[in-house]
Amino acid sequence: MNKNESKYLNTATLMDEALLSLLDKKDYPYITVKEICAKAGVNRSTFYLHYETMDDLLCECIEMISMRFHEKFSGIGVSANEVKSATKDDSFLITPKYLEPYLAFIKENKKVYVLITKHPELFNSHRVAKLMYDNLFSPIMDKHGVSEENKPYVFGYYTGGIIAIVMKWLENDCDRPINEIVSLITWFIPISLNDKTSE
Repeated sequence: MNKNESKYLNTATLMDEALLSLLDKKDYPYITVKEICAKAGVNRSTFYLHYETMDDLLCECIEMISMRFHEKFSGIGVSANEVKSATKDDSFLITPKYLEPYLAFIKENKKVYVLITKHPELFNSHRVAKLMYDNLFSPIMDKHGVSEENKPYVFGYYTGGIIAIVMKWLENDCDRPINEIVSLITWFIPISLNDKTSE
């Protein structure tokens, strides 16, 4: 990366962080380019050198968050093909292997995670949840014989339980170690559906 690219990326990061900081205080439609520039310490011409509109900045900010999130899972990612080829006994809805990087991301990005939960429509949270459901959760539930009718309830139970524990952890400023939160989640929420039926 040359000096100009580095400077460009640093400025973009400043503006991403400025947007996240302002979102903590006001709704997105009311945030102005002027406020972004003041918070990032850049002038308007610099903003328009990077973006045409505020929506372009928002898209870049979402990509930045997504990249940070995926970096936590580098080397342990799971593909839809791996899920499909796994046996029933090896098909788990949640495991420490995936909970640990997930919780590490949350701990390192507390404000961002709270913003995402406060503004799910802005950060495409529903699309991400649907991708997870379609590519991971649904195929795993198929292996365990969960009916199509019951799948949304099972998914809601798992994700709702995890989010409730994570939000309580965040309220306490992530004061407990990640391994303790993983243990809590796996204690309250079974990692396998092996003992369930498709009744």
